[in-house]
Amino acid sequence: MTAVASIESAKAAAETRPQRVGVLLVNLGTPDTADARGVRVYLKEFLSDVRVIEDQGLLWKLILNGIILRVRPARKARDYLKIWNTENNESPLKTVTRAQSDKLAAAIADHDHVVVDWAMRYGNPSIASRIEALTAQGCDRLLVVPLYPQYSAATTATVCDEVFRVLASMRAQPTLRITPPYYDDPDYIEALAVSISAHLASLPFQPELIVASFHGMPQKYVDKGDPYQVQCIATTDALRKRMGLDAGKLMLTFQSRFGFDEWLQPYTDKTMEKLAKEGVRRIAVVTPGFSADCLETLEEIAQENAEIFKHNGGEQFTFIPCLNDSDPGMDVIRQLVLRELQGWI
Repeated sequence: MTAVASIESAKAAAETRPQRVGVLLVNLGTPDTADARGVRVYLKEFLSDVRVIEDQGLLWKLILNGIILRVRPARKARDYLKIWNTENNESPLKTVTRAQSDKLAAAIADHDHVVVDWAMRYGNPSIASRIEALTAQGCDRLLVVPLYPQYSAATTATVCDEVFRVLASMRAQPTLRITPPYYDDPDYIEALAVSISAHLASLPFQPELIVASFHGMPQKYVDKGDPYQVQCIATTDALRKRMGLDAGKLMLTFQSRFGFDEWLQPYTDKTMEKLAKEGVRRIAVVTPGFSADCLETLEEIAQENAEIFKHNGGEQFTFIPCLNDSDPGMDVIRQLVLRELQGWI
């Protein structure tokens, strides 16, 4: 009788437990504070990831701990301070990702058994903490949404790695789905085109050309088979076609290189210098590889590269914001999530 009662109790508990679907938006990450200590903690986690720096041997550890983490945090903290959301005491990436999560939850609120949350791959809120929170709310199915339009091992794959690591420690694992990259998704391309056109229409000048700047990657990673470069090219080609522009009016470049290895080219900063010296006076830059504005867009592009362009003879520079939590941007995320939730809702 005891065994039968235990079985019946377990069945009753299972029947009363809410069966929910968790949706977890994930972006790259950010320091918790805009000071050297906060940046150091963030950089250590980020640069210790074998997906980001594949050679984690003794030489790299010496460079990381002996040089980079001693010198770079103070400098990068100054850069973060230039763009920091002082009202909320957080980076814009965290502000935007939270807003994307809140707006997605509102947009699919008619599915009352779906719970939307957000996390950062590096820093806080961590993926582990949010998966724990979702499962505590009864989510036995989980859709993870890496907010990277283009796939790369250093972004999408490392999100998957961390999700798998967290699930590996769980006895009762949720059923898992992960959204695919959406680099040539018609909704995404349309949203980019609408955003670009609206921004350009608001300007007092007409840019001579648009530069589409994507985050860079060591060339050797692509040589080993990473599809990132191909997907960046596909995004740019689709955007050119949608906007009726040729390669001379919408250029592809790569930014944010780090270290001494050869990275994907052409480099954004070198292109800014070259174009200005060749007589281009008015330029616009869009960053289609970022779903939310962050240090690499608001500081590196909108400030550093603007200065490079003007220092070399350029006159008018405009940065086109990321899709962020705009209506077109949220429509992309909503459509992606609803498509991948088919069969669960």
